[in-house]
Amino acid sequence: MAAALPHLTDQPLLLKASTTNNRAVRWLNAVSPRTRPLVYDAMGSLSARDVFRNAHVHFSTWGRLLRLSSDLPPGIAHWTYPVPLVLDGWINLYTVHDAIPLDAPELTSIDPRRHRAVLDRIQQEAARLVTVSDSARVSIVTALGCAPDFVVNAGQAVDVTDTPRMPIPAALRRKGYLLVVGSIEPRKNVAKLLAGYRASGTTLPLVLAGPDGWQAEPILREIRATPGAVRLPYQTRGELLGLIEGARALLFPSLAEGFGLPVIEAMALGTAVMTSELGALAEVAGGAARLVNPHDITSMAAAIEELSRNDAMIDALGSAGLVRADAFTANRFVEGLRSLYVDALRGTRPQGRGKPLDL
Repeated sequence: MAAALPHLTDQPLLLKASTTNNRAVRWLNAVSPRTRPLVYDAMGSLSARDVFRNAHVHFSTWGRLLRLSSDLPPGIAHWTYPVPLVLDGWINLYTVHDAIPLDAPELTSIDPRRHRAVLDRIQQEAARLVTVSDSARVSIVTALGCAPDFVVNAGQAVDVTDTPRMPIPAALRRKGYLLVVGSIEPRKNVAKLLAGYRASGTTLPLVLAGPDGWQAEPILREIRATPGAVRLPYQTRGELLGLIEGARALLFPSLAEGFGLPVIEAMALGTAVMTSELGALAEVAGGAARLVNPHDITSMAAAIEELSRNDAMIDALGSAGLVRADAFTANRFVEGLRSLYVDALRGTRPQGRGKPLDL
């Protein structure tokens, strides 16, 4: 998002938070009902003390968005996640990546009641909600009960050229392993994937790269108990891109995603992909991946077996993925944002915001 701003305006502004280490001062500042003035600095940024942390404490205390003000001429304030902030006098847009905390709260550590309360307040102030896929847009509209045109799919940019790719670990053979990336948590469906891997009969190692996430320990035990599974901890971006490019196939049968960035990253690197036939992942894959039922171990086992032995399929998916990845270039993303901002500046504000739900 930040990389796109210079292509959209001659004067992009980033909001930064200055900090204080005094806990009492932080708390008093957070719970104060006053509007917070933003300071414009010589680096071309707006700042306010502890603004993001204060916004969450303020909302927890009062159930209201933290209001900000600026002496600059009004423009567009695009909040890239649903933070409980609003810049008075400006056009406020909020990116909501998915409705997972509302649709499937069992898959996330996010409190669904609080998340819904924040979204209800944001709806009252927003010119639009912005998201990253059509599937996410439909889920958000359904969950919030808002007008369909109040939520806009602006897409997602994927750039695999921004960081040099690092060599894969010496113990791995290029194109001789299957790869899973992402945090270890229930939403990523790793336990069922491991069962499918064991049932597939493949002799290729299964590399799982990423940090421990929410409720990771039972899944980590499954990894340790699975012959052929190789666990790698958090990877730098260069290391991760190197692993993806070196893999025979990326396996990403997540249970729920708003977009599924690793799918397109793998495609952009020419790596075959197996992913879910449901929701945003099927949409993003666009027919260029081997799709599976993420709830069905047999479906995943069959796909893993096929990807392990079928070189023609690997080549075909790699080629199709490169074509599909072209739909998510930075230029396309910038044009989508430009259209969104032009519509917002025209001042049209969809009617029919959602009514708060009793969760």
